[in-house]
Amino acid sequence: MTIIKTLNNMGQDKKFLRKVIAITTPITLQALLNTSLNLVDNVMIGSLGQTSIAAVGLANKVFFVFTLLLFGIVSGSSILTAQYFGKKDIKNIRKVLGMSLVMGLIGAIFFVIPSLLCPEIVMSIFTPSTETIKIGATYLSIAAISYPLTAVTNVYVALLRGVNQVKAPVFVTLFSIVIKVILNYTLIFGHFGVPAFGVRGEAIATLIARTIECTLILSIVYIQKGPAAAKLKELISFDNKFVKLFFVTVSPVILNEFMWGLGVTMYSLVYGRMGDGAVAAITITQTVEQIITVIFQGISAATAVILGNELGANKLEEAKVHAKYFIILQFIAALIMAATCLGIRTPIITLFNVTEGVGMDIRKCLLVFSCYLPFKVFNWVNIVGILRSGGDTKAALLLDITGVWLVGIPFAYLGGMFFGLPIYFVYAMVTFEEVYKFILGLRRYNQRVWLKNLV
Repeated sequence: MTIIKTLNNMGQDKKFLRKVIAITTPITLQALLNTSLNLVDNVMIGSLGQTSIAAVGLANKVFFVFTLLLFGIVSGSSILTAQYFGKKDIKNIRKVLGMSLVMGLIGAIFFVIPSLLCPEIVMSIFTPSTETIKIGATYLSIAAISYPLTAVTNVYVALLRGVNQVKAPVFVTLFSIVIKVILNYTLIFGHFGVPAFGVRGEAIATLIARTIECTLILSIVYIQKGPAAAKLKELISFDNKFVKLFFVTVSPVILNEFMWGLGVTMYSLVYGRMGDGAVAAITITQTVEQIITVIFQGISAATAVILGNELGANKLEEAKVHAKYFIILQFIAALIMAATCLGIRTPIITLFNVTEGVGMDIRKCLLVFSCYLPFKVFNWVNIVGILRSGGDTKAALLLDITGVWLVGIPFAYLGGMFFGLPIYFVYAMVTFEEVYKFILGLRRYNQRVWLKNLV
């Protein structure tokens, strides 16, 4: 009866629903476009064979860890952006932007240098296969040049979301994706008089598309002259009080995402030693996962923005009620998307040039994913949206890191290296971390430590 009553109340809260739709829809669409691009990339690269899929998939693990570090920076800074916007403090919003840019670019340098100077050594961390290392290093040494551009783009996009300006990034993403697909078709296979570059062509297309995306985002920001259109002086006018607040709030989130990403990369070390077939299966599985979960990126982003605005405006009771609404929304959406995943897995597999055995592994991995999805998306909305919106970042850090390092990684090594189980069994063991985080995360949510005004 409590759930039914809450659903009725949520249905009557038109202002809340309008705001959720206004924020969730553009962010979900943008995530869907990016994920669809990943799918297209994998299909194109897949036509070159399983080794090429495995090589590019493992090379992109470097980018994955970098983007998680970057996500930690922008997610942590978005806590302050949302709350400052709730009290209409544009001056401090621009300080947050400046700190985020500095940290994002410094982080990019640490990933770019080894990827350019010794890509083969970086690739050898993930796989012992000589051919996979060779192909992956070719891709990595070019694609890594785009990392600083990605940092700038993501920082500005995150700030735009924090101030409820979510439409422009969607159009920019759509345009850059069209460019990327055209370039992929041209450079990978050799069309319009251009030689076929294969995997190298995919890397060149990635670099060009990210350059265009970054240029367009900056152009829109400074033409519109909104809260993100900061002058250089505004970006670097920090004082000790602000710097302390920033690092107290953001540091646990950065550590959270980086350590979580490093932990998830440890899974890839296991998968890479289970053979190219296992890597191809898990790479394709994770691409499909990303398509299924795009709506939850929108919901979690809307959660962080809406609750952050309310907490910053000292509307604590509204934030408490709306957090409950978000939990119900994500659970309903999780059931729908789990069923969707089971429905589309067979036609999706036929898009890829993989063996029957790899196709069967993908089918079973997606079944595992569907079963765990309700737990996974609760953790996503709770940790990224609810707990962080009120600055409860240490609890979020503890949940994510212990889930990966105390549950996921030991299970990955037991299943993949010690017992030699099939990839779908190992994947099921690894994903059990979501159940662990669900149990502890629900308890932390109910303690209401996150329900506070930081600014």
